[in-house]
Amino acid sequence: MKIIDAHAHLWLNVNTVVDGQSIHPLEPNRSRSMFFGEERQMLPPFMIDGRNSAEVFLSNMDYAQVSAAVVTQEFIDGLQNDYLLTVQERFPHRFFVFGMPDWRREGEFAAEARSLMARGFRGLKVPAARLPKDFLRNADFHQVLSQMEREGVMLGIELHDGDAQTAMMEELIERHPALTIVIGHFGMVTRPGWMSQIRLARHEHVYIESGGITWLFNDEFYPFPSAISAIREAADEVGWEKLMWGSDYPRTITAITYRMSYDFVVKSAELTDEQKRLFLADNARRVFGFDQLEELPYIKNMSE
Repeated sequence: MKIIDAHAHLWLNVNTVVDGQSIHPLEPNRSRSMFFGEERQMLPPFMIDGRNSAEVFLSNMDYAQVSAAVVTQEFIDGLQNDYLLTVQERFPHRFFVFGMPDWRREGEFAAEARSLMARGFRGLKVPAARLPKDFLRNADFHQVLSQMEREGVMLGIELHDGDAQTAMMEELIERHPALTIVIGHFGMVTRPGWMSQIRLARHEHVYIESGGITWLFNDEFYPFPSAISAIREAADEVGWEKLMWGSDYPRTITAITYRMSYDFVVKSAELTDEQKRLFLADNARRVFGFDQLEELPYIKNMSE
């Protein structure tokens, strides 16, 4: 099984402002950041230069036998478009990367989105949970979506918790029926009303990825039995062919290893081999168009 991670992050430097608050690495420990007024372990403690690079991620991927990954973006990362294009160019068979205009800039984001598509991004990301709830009805945004639909550019999106935006998403899907949409964070599965987001995947071109699911069930910790139950519940609702695994690397591996972020699925006795294959590999391969996946051998640890 050639595993694909449908939700990860990369950056060369995080130094940004979100909702008027600074997010930046702390000196001298650049694995930690000031995050909305709190000191947070943003990276594993061995990543001491503040860089979350493709090369380090590929080392983790090779070790964990993950053949490919989808790199998304979020405002808290800062805009990483220039760097991610170089990643896509250097490692085309290992990464699918999302571009992201600054959707917060009314009157400017549409031109930026068109520029990103012209530069070669095959997907655009919208962190809708950090935007006003009614942004999904923005006229300029829908003009961008119409172009994305025509050109086969994918929409990646994360929503406000529960059903706060699901009615607007239903309207969006009806207006752009051929647009491929991937909804992140498994509908914020530990929040009330999460299943309303999962049900959006009943539409033909809408999919769900599980980036951050180990973070959302962090209090329970490995092997995350409630996460397995939630995955099964979602599959009963929309079908196994609509769900994809995502790690939310690198923030999640401050608590667990990268392999552990999917190993709880592999080792689960509650899922069939076919269900695991769809969730961990085949669905993402089909949706994101990975066609030349690496065969990665298992390498023994020194402790074995």
